[in-house]
Amino acid sequence: MTPDIDLQEKLYIDGAWQRPQNGGVLESIDPSTGKPWTGFAVAGPADINAAVDAANAALRGPWSRFSPAQRANLLRRIGALFENQGEQLAVIESRDNGQLLSDMRNVMRGLAEYWYYYAGIADKLEGRTIPMEDGVLAYTTRVPVGVVGAIVPWNAPLQMVTWKLAPALATGCTMVLKSAEETPVSAYFFARLIEDIGIPPGVVNIVSGLGATAGRHLVAHPGVNKISFTGEHRTAQDIMRGASVNLKRLSFECGGKAPHIIFDDASLPQAMNAATHNAFAYCGQSCALGSRLLVQRGVYEQVVQELARRAERIRVGLPDDPRAQMGPQNSEAQLEKTLGYVDIGKSEGARLLAGGRRLIAPEFANGYFVAPTVFADASNDMRVAQEEIFGPVVCVIPFDTEDEAVEIANHTDYGLTAGLWSQDIGRAHRVAARIEAGTVWVNTYRYVRWAIPYGGFKLSGLGRENGQEGVDAYLQTRSTIINLNGQYPDAYAN
Repeated sequence: MTPDIDLQEKLYIDGAWQRPQNGGVLESIDPSTGKPWTGFAVAGPADINAAVDAANAALRGPWSRFSPAQRANLLRRIGALFENQGEQLAVIESRDNGQLLSDMRNVMRGLAEYWYYYAGIADKLEGRTIPMEDGVLAYTTRVPVGVVGAIVPWNAPLQMVTWKLAPALATGCTMVLKSAEETPVSAYFFARLIEDIGIPPGVVNIVSGLGATAGRHLVAHPGVNKISFTGEHRTAQDIMRGASVNLKRLSFECGGKAPHIIFDDASLPQAMNAATHNAFAYCGQSCALGSRLLVQRGVYEQVVQELARRAERIRVGLPDDPRAQMGPQNSEAQLEKTLGYVDIGKSEGARLLAGGRRLIAPEFANGYFVAPTVFADASNDMRVAQEEIFGPVVCVIPFDTEDEAVEIANHTDYGLTAGLWSQDIGRAHRVAARIEAGTVWVNTYRYVRWAIPYGGFKLSGLGRENGQEGVDAYLQTRSTIINLNGQYPDAYAN
């Protein structure tokens, strides 16, 4: 049963629930039924102004007096909330975005560790002393960048809330967080959970809103010092232009078209487990998935036939069905986009081996369900191999040599993640070193943890989230130089 949500028609601003001033209320659609399941508040420009004002007041007021140890204690309390309230959060997240409830339970359990990790970093953000000549003391301090505007995507709302908010609070920043209008409810429920744990009003402000209004206003607001965005790269390019008003700091994670490479000396049973799972996990709605499967010619036909067989046996079902292995697409628009790319793939000459259709069984009526889809004999210049589909569609591309595999893998505008399978340790290191991606997995896939930096090359983004590098985007360095002898020469003495 979905937990009762009685505050979804209000915004969380300055430590209180407030009705929108010039936003409104929209319906949230359950992807498994295609029908509304609740309403939620959306912010307009006046609401964004109020949230930014509150964040600035908190930054210069009570939050500035919190010691690093006090901030760490708050982060630990939030981590405990994910442990203790994870079931409620998982149920809401699943209902709102259509992901399997079992997957969301696993996500919530893992997110607690991110909060604990950054609690451990909060009191270790040290500067350094710089040796200079006698009589001069030079040192650096790392200080918060200020008010952060965070814009999170619809496919992983609370994961992205955590990835952005935990390091921001650890460093002493304040935040205005805008959730996606497709999946806002779990972020609002998270706000309800953190109300009474001791965070000063205005430090965390959570709103939803349309990108063209609330998002654009947040980006251009002169009271915001940094934007952290996860989403489509064209939106990131628009943000860069809007953020120029006061040279905001920027960090982006903008998706990918990951190459997943299987060499002919790989352990095929393990590689097939990973290739299947990481083509169709989350109904293909993850930027890290291996949607371009590169297979060496000697095992190519064996792999494509096995992949098609496995795809056909995946149990697609309702998100709360414990037997389901894949749920629906997040929205009707995303479903139509995926089916459109299926048509493109067929027209381009790729060989459709599995799926490629909407599922219309009675239990799926009006929901956004699509069958796991496998295209074989794809070439890397096809649109289905180059463009991010964000659906359960994998394109299998043959290659002959190691050099050819690297060339195909890197021939994309994206560079977020990649994977490779080989039992030759030399080849594994050689290929990993040549792949243009922020993360390369060898003989595993989608191993993402709080301590490991995550981010992309090329159009996949700027900066890194997670790990010690995750705090860098929320800090700036101040250099302080002290004259110890109190003397300054008269440059104009005769």
